[in-house]
Amino acid sequence: MENFEIRPEEISNIIRERIDGFDARLHVEEIGTVINVDDGVDRVYGLKNAMTSELVEFEDGTLGMVLNLEENSVGVVLLGVEPDIKEGSRVKRMGEVVKVPVGEALLGRVVDAVGRPMDEKGPIGASVHLPIERKAPGIIQRKSVHEPMQTGIKAIDSMTPIGRGQRELIVGDRKTGKTTVAIDTILNQKGRGVKCIYVAIGQKQSTIRLLQQTLIEYGAMEYTTIVAAPAYHPAPLLYMAPYAGTSMGEYFRDKGEHALIIYDDLTKQAQAYRQLSLLLRRPPGREAFPGDVFYLHSRLLERSAKLSNKLGGGSLTSLPIVETQEGDVSAYIPTNVISITDGQIYLESDLFNSGVRPAVNVGLSVSRVGGAAQLRPFKKVAGPLRISLAQYREMESFAQFGSDLDASTRKLLARGQRLVEVLKQKASEPMDEIDQILSIFSVTHGLLDNIEVKVISERVAEILAHVHHKIPDVLERIRTKNDLPRAVEEQIENCIKEFLNK
Repeated sequence: MENFEIRPEEISNIIRERIDGFDARLHVEEIGTVINVDDGVDRVYGLKNAMTSELVEFEDGTLGMVLNLEENSVGVVLLGVEPDIKEGSRVKRMGEVVKVPVGEALLGRVVDAVGRPMDEKGPIGASVHLPIERKAPGIIQRKSVHEPMQTGIKAIDSMTPIGRGQRELIVGDRKTGKTTVAIDTILNQKGRGVKCIYVAIGQKQSTIRLLQQTLIEYGAMEYTTIVAAPAYHPAPLLYMAPYAGTSMGEYFRDKGEHALIIYDDLTKQAQAYRQLSLLLRRPPGREAFPGDVFYLHSRLLERSAKLSNKLGGGSLTSLPIVETQEGDVSAYIPTNVISITDGQIYLESDLFNSGVRPAVNVGLSVSRVGGAAQLRPFKKVAGPLRISLAQYREMESFAQFGSDLDASTRKLLARGQRLVEVLKQKASEPMDEIDQILSIFSVTHGLLDNIEVKVISERVAEILAHVHHKIPDVLERIRTKNDLPRAVEEQIENCIKEFLNK
């Protein structure tokens, strides 16, 4: 048997290493106990130092968020689906507020309101996480809206233009094409360097899948993130989803890039928040909504902004969607969001049902800041558009009762019919700004007056093809110079007339 000699210096070295590696810090965990279980909301005793929006973990691994701070207990909303939590379950503080992964890794992915993947593409390798609730930029950190955010929709880009950093509400009844407008805007950002976030709140899972397939089909998913809070998810996730999506958009904004976020729709978020508030025993107000339902949306939408050059000049543009009942824009939630946003696009059921799509009501739609960002050629050709349409709508209702109309009234009605026809647009077919300008130019300059209404769309397509073929250099000049002088107008007019007189 071999003799092992133990040297004293070896022993002292081992002892010294153990002493150096010893962690004398005390790890203290604050543990609470569930004292009441309600529908997605638990009351927990023992978490005296908990913060608002802090993350907590239940003993079965389910996560929760602190939403109510009371004298002897805290109200915790659950961030899981159908967890197995009972009275007496232990709850542990995590010591940080709820955060979501952000960055390039989320592009092309479908995630839930906490940033967990829902698309079976594996874990998300995001290195940066941001809190879902963040302070909105102050007035000194902002810059006025001056860059256009093209939607590719003629009726919107011409009459209610949107700028980068703007908040433009899309409002209307159910099944009037609100989501279609939002999706077309995402499709139109291809090649423009704008990252898109689509927040689906309270929708059917099949609807979200269909939307994802549309984005994949048109090559838009590669620059888009879908934050999904389907109808089967608990109310806390529906409430949190818009805030999580906004943090993902703010990441790009703060890097000096441009992002677009769609909230579809905030009515369902407000209803989820009402459910949570009632379960947390908060006093109800109008329509049983809590008193802070205005703050719910104002603190969300104020985070969309155009940052100053000193902060990189990035922007986050938001298109919140709100659903109305029977066209009532004076209801509680619609009026709240209208007062927060920089304008609204109102989609009308009657127009939609009569085949006018997108069904934009020109009279009730307005953009309060987007005009400053509108392209100059657009301003020039679309200037009289709103008045012409309003006159046509008024005269159309009047003409139903009168049989004998004078020549000027008949001309106004004929021009209005062609105007409406030109502004019609199919879903998932956003139009380049030059083509939009040419289409509107053709009708406002009376070049389509002698063409039958039923063939207007085919003739306009032919006109666009002809002008692109004949004078591409002139169109490129409009794009680069962002101007439409009289001489260029005459060239375009002569080119269109030449085609129509063939």
